[in-house]
Amino acid sequence: MDGSPIYERKVPSRREAAMFRFKTILLQAKRVVTDQTSGKTKRFTKKNSLQESAVLARSVTPLWTETDSREKFLVAGKIQNLRIAVSSLNGVEIPANETFSFWKHVGRASRFRGYVAGRELREGCIIPNVGGGLCQLSNALFDAAMQAGFEIVERHAHTQIVAGSLAETGRDATVFWNYVDLRFRSLMPFRIEARLDANDLTVTFRGQKAETTTLHQINKRGSSLEPNSCATCETGDCHRVVKPSRDAGFGRSAFLVDEYSREFDAYLQRSRGDQDLLCVPLDGDRFKKDNYAWNTAGFRQVRQSPVVTAVRSYRSRKLAAQGSARQLNLLKMYEELAESYARKLSFDVLHVTVQQNLLPFLWKNGHLGGRTFDVLMTALPMHELQRRLDHASSLHPESKTLGDFRASEGLVLSEKEALENARRVVTPHSEIASLFPERTVPLEWSMPSPTGRTAPENEKPVILFPSSTVGRKGCYELREALIGLDIKLLTLGPHIEGADFWNGFDVERGGEDWPQIVDIVVLPAFIEHKPRRLLLAAASGIPVIASKACGVNDAPGIRTVDAGDAVELAAAVREMLSLTAK
Repeated sequence: MDGSPIYERKVPSRREAAMFRFKTILLQAKRVVTDQTSGKTKRFTKKNSLQESAVLARSVTPLWTETDSREKFLVAGKIQNLRIAVSSLNGVEIPANETFSFWKHVGRASRFRGYVAGRELREGCIIPNVGGGLCQLSNALFDAAMQAGFEIVERHAHTQIVAGSLAETGRDATVFWNYVDLRFRSLMPFRIEARLDANDLTVTFRGQKAETTTLHQINKRGSSLEPNSCATCETGDCHRVVKPSRDAGFGRSAFLVDEYSREFDAYLQRSRGDQDLLCVPLDGDRFKKDNYAWNTAGFRQVRQSPVVTAVRSYRSRKLAAQGSARQLNLLKMYEELAESYARKLSFDVLHVTVQQNLLPFLWKNGHLGGRTFDVLMTALPMHELQRRLDHASSLHPESKTLGDFRASEGLVLSEKEALENARRVVTPHSEIASLFPERTVPLEWSMPSPTGRTAPENEKPVILFPSSTVGRKGCYELREALIGLDIKLLTLGPHIEGADFWNGFDVERGGEDWPQIVDIVVLPAFIEHKPRRLLLAAASGIPVIASKACGVNDAPGIRTVDAGDAVELAAAVREMLSLTAK
């Protein structure tokens, strides 16, 4: 014996559970009537008026606090519940002297709203219950309210203290729908920001600090008795006990992808487990869609989003090939696809591998909180992409395309934050890999099969510009570099910068037979995410000059230059022409 007290706990009966339920119904009904008649609590909306205000208080608490593997499914359930609740609070702004109510904003936790069984402290035990774990959020809100000096209108301490929680310092506030609430107010308006990352829940209050003295606060503590947990309790005759065997090996990964990539497809097959989930727009093999031709073999579940995919396809056909309207539509459909996938993520998905175009929406809407995640990338981060486009636009202000679209500041920030929190970045793109040197999983580009071409016998050298004539692909630099050269220029795509852009040059629109015709391929792009034609040319033995922005720095047969440097490009073209002539 170590002298510590021994507490005998009475095993709860089903009769007692029924009585508890009956009492809660009466108390819930009473609270409804009281709130309706008093009119003291309101639901406030999300705004951005205080977004730039100073931080009044911040509370950070860990998500994964349990080390016992048998508790893992309850903790994961708690985190799922926090994801939903946090999304309803993040961005809410409370006017001065108005009372914030936890339940007024979070609402009732139900399976219909996506809540699952999580950790709930009840009558001395941690039990699985739908919506369990929301007390971590109410604890954090109370902690922040105390730091900020707010008036605490209603607060209830836990009956017992869970190790590692804010209850250990008396900064806890238990909640139970709807009669056990957390309510507070401030003399000044304030904003609530709440988010989850892989490890922590963070609650931040922003606003202007009141100059008056601290308002009345309630601060009382519960018992120090450590509660039992249903997941680990060995009491066999309790109706609440959860058998740990059912959750052995708990936790799996999900892979959320969009447009097919050979490199990423191979990576998914190397990385997946037999319990993992794959989300695709459509089953490419079944529907004969090469752009969705992901290998679905070996996954436990394969989920599709056919309605979102069909709508996206229809809208895309109605829009021009370039321009801001098309880009806005793409972003909207990316978000709809991301939300469709998010609804398919069960709470036991603890790690996500996500394609880049879906990332900012999943992050912004809180679906990656409490999960680790990796990102599949072939595009520059939006903040870097837009910086480069702005630079290109300053070089060529006459361009019709370089300044026609920019993503919103909020979306750019969401992607930037998400990438900062990503565990790894997976990419074959050398330029992107250089931006994340410590976290990159480098892939090799999948080289196409050679075309079996024969050396062309052209009257004069034929140079291919493997793109539409658009500013971001470096057409202005190429035009300058080719001045004075006796060559024929082949382009692939419309002359979007203007029908007269190539006036003075021997220029022609090329077709799919270009590998049999051209002597050199040149792409001095500011932005290039899919250098497939460059790789095909290199595989077929055609000399290639490309900017570093094309992401093929290490590919054999490709010479790289700096984007925007017409002088360097001109020198490289002349040198390549002299070598080909020999």
